[in-house]
Amino acid sequence: MVFAVARLALMGFVVLGIIYVLVSIYSRSVRTERLEKRWEEEGRPGDRDTYVQEGLAEYDGSVRRKLILGVFVVPVIVVGSLIYAINFF
Repeated sequence: MVFAVARLALMGFVVLGIIYVLVSIYSRSVRTERLEKRWEEEGRPGDRDTYVQEGLAEYDGSVRRKLILGVFVVPVIVVGSLIYAINFF
């Protein structure tokens, strides 16, 4: 039984890791597009690449980026709760 739980945990973290990377890449690309649009709407102040890089630096420290880590936390809590409920109720 211990091996089954370990195998489930390993496969789960691999799958969740892949999902995390994909969501992170998607979110960063959406943020980049918004920054490029905002740069054009503001009348093209300065260099576009510098403007986008500064905006992405702010994004890296934002709460939204940290919320993406919920990809790991929420499924683990749900699966753990289901396993507990099935076995002990």
